[in-house]
Amino acid sequence: MNNELKAKPLRRQAFKEGMSIGNNMTKDNPPFKPSNLNDWQEAAKKSAPAGDVKALNWITPEGIEVKPLYTSEDTKDLPYTDTLPGFEPYLRGPQATMYAVRPWTIRQYAGFSTAQESNAFYRKSLAAGGQGVSVAFDLATHRGYDSDHPRVTGDVGKAGVAIDSVEDMKILFDQIPLDKVSVSMTMNGAVLPVLAGYIVAAEESGVPQDKLSGTIQNDILKEFMVRNTYIYPPEPSMRIIGDIIAYTAQKMPKFNSISISGYHMQEAGANQALELAFTLADGAEYVKLALGKGLNIDDFAGRLSFFWAVGMNFYLEIAKMRAARLLWCRIMKDFGAKLPKSLMLRTHSQTSGWSLTEQDPYNNVVRTTIEAMAAVFGGTQSLHTNSFDEAIALPTEFSARIARNTQLIIQEETHITSVVDPWAGSYMMEKLTQDMVDKAWEIIQEVQAQGGMTKCVDSGWAKLRIESAAAQKQARIDSSQDVIVGVNKYRLSQEADIDILDVDNVRVRLEQIERLKNIKGSRDTGLVEQTLDALTQAAQTGEGNLLELSVQAIRARATVGEVSMALEKVFGRHRADTHKVSGVYAQAYDSAEGWEQLKTEISDFATQEGRRPRVLIAKLGQDGHDRGSKVVASAYADLGFDVDIGPLFQTPQECVRQAIENDVHAIGVSTLAAGHKTLVPEIIEQLSTQGAQGIIVFVGGVIPKQDYEFLYNAGVKGIYGPGTPIPASAKDVLEQIRKALH
Repeated sequence: MNNELKAKPLRRQAFKEGMSIGNNMTKDNPPFKPSNLNDWQEAAKKSAPAGDVKALNWITPEGIEVKPLYTSEDTKDLPYTDTLPGFEPYLRGPQATMYAVRPWTIRQYAGFSTAQESNAFYRKSLAAGGQGVSVAFDLATHRGYDSDHPRVTGDVGKAGVAIDSVEDMKILFDQIPLDKVSVSMTMNGAVLPVLAGYIVAAEESGVPQDKLSGTIQNDILKEFMVRNTYIYPPEPSMRIIGDIIAYTAQKMPKFNSISISGYHMQEAGANQALELAFTLADGAEYVKLALGKGLNIDDFAGRLSFFWAVGMNFYLEIAKMRAARLLWCRIMKDFGAKLPKSLMLRTHSQTSGWSLTEQDPYNNVVRTTIEAMAAVFGGTQSLHTNSFDEAIALPTEFSARIARNTQLIIQEETHITSVVDPWAGSYMMEKLTQDMVDKAWEIIQEVQAQGGMTKCVDSGWAKLRIESAAAQKQARIDSSQDVIVGVNKYRLSQEADIDILDVDNVRVRLEQIERLKNIKGSRDTGLVEQTLDALTQAAQTGEGNLLELSVQAIRARATVGEVSMALEKVFGRHRADTHKVSGVYAQAYDSAEGWEQLKTEISDFATQEGRRPRVLIAKLGQDGHDRGSKVVASAYADLGFDVDIGPLFQTPQECVRQAIENDVHAIGVSTLAAGHKTLVPEIIEQLSTQGAQGIIVFVGGVIPKQDYEFLYNAGVKGIYGPGTPIPASAKDVLEQIRKALH
């Protein structure tokens, strides 16, 4: 290289003025030949399919057109391309300096087995760089059952930590300074006894309520749409939320009274625009609820927070989070909010669990890293990164360390934190942000036209919109229109085994039952009954704050199940209707090879046997995650099966009774909560006891390969883990039914 050129750096001013750097560069002979969009169009035609540049555009599931090239033409008419972080409409972030001063909080969601084991995990995580605690409760706790209840035999300690009383809660947070460490709790159904238990546990460790910081999820509308860990019907559930907002506004100024969650919507199949619109519409509904309680909007709005899923749609996830802040500011100004804290959207984010694959699971480390970067570029306030093995089982200590270190590496090694909203000014990102704003606002207006989100949830409309999106997405994956590396493309011929965390559900349940006996034997029974009666009376009359009364009951050593039952006496327990979408899976899949052939085989079966193959798709125990079961039911029905969908939360006995009454050929059990080793053998035993051995059983969902032999030995005829194409499972089920009949 010429030494003189090395010594003279190329400077912007030199180019502006046409100053000579080489011998032939002058104002009349600039260094670069000017070009325009027409020039690019002509050049792009040469390599575009059939010379059509528009064929390079990608139409997202929301209907947003993503182009291969963006220019200043795309942003010239946009209203919000020159805003600043920390100022309305907060598009670039709620704080002026964002991560340049304080990075996001590393808040890993965890909980399993007993309070002692979860506490040890939290303390290790905090010592190794974690910056907050996020508690996962088991499904028995979510649904307001104590561990000794007969409906939860397969659920105790499996998908989270078992909490039956304040004594468990005290162990859970032992040696964790609750006045310094913020705590997030994902709890909705049993939100009253769980939040009360946290308050009393802190109080008895010397930390008053006004010093507690963190978040309770407390987002029941989302539960009725997707996650299904509700207890009571919508109307009394909304009253509970209002009471919690009112109580915390008065007594817990540092604590977020609600985390309005889109995460579970995307996990259930919603695209980014649906997730964004439905979540903000839920938020607006909760604001109306609090205003109806007589609260001033600026007294509580600053303690509302949000929770996003961040999946593999990298650009749209960033645009979604930027658009969310702008839209929330608009919504809150419409409600009359004045304080900046009331107008700014603050959020926790979590990388996608749905995007994780059982096949070639180490690929999930890469997926989680990409999703974590999207969350950071989108401006999240705290983040959970999923472990690579979560499509198979609960995370091990080894996998959890990699997940946590993913965030530490981004914070400490990349210098990403040095720049606030680095995507600002990008032609593409500013245009996509506005596209997301427009698409979400269109859906929000559709919700408002139907009377608000509560009515959309009550009618089932919102749930069906999400289930339709889920069926469409799964069909695109099964037909290889959407590539999942290691699943439908670039598959390994032989996959390595990985270690998994296996919780001994029987041991945990026995320990919890013993603890329940001890607490009930040592408390003032009369005082407990008095506090529970007060709760029941408040539920009947509509007077009194239910959280305040729950705190009194928990302080007296009432259990989670007892507090829940005191309210259930009046409110009842919600029973959801079961519907399935039709035609959506077939429409997205039926161009793929083998679809028509399989439909013909099913039709031939009906001709030969005098009726179509009939299957019951079942969810057992307290596992309410029904995305997989609904998609399978829809796809099987589109293929020509007769499909019954069992109600959520069945016991094995109830499932078998329904199967026999409906004269099905097969029961398909969908499991995501690790209860399969307890609940599936019970089904097979019940079928044998009732003389219905001809009904075959198949299982799908999150099932470790290590458990396959156990399930096959128990009598299961087919196991279909994550990534199994639904038509492939349907073909196998049809063959198994034929064998059972002949």
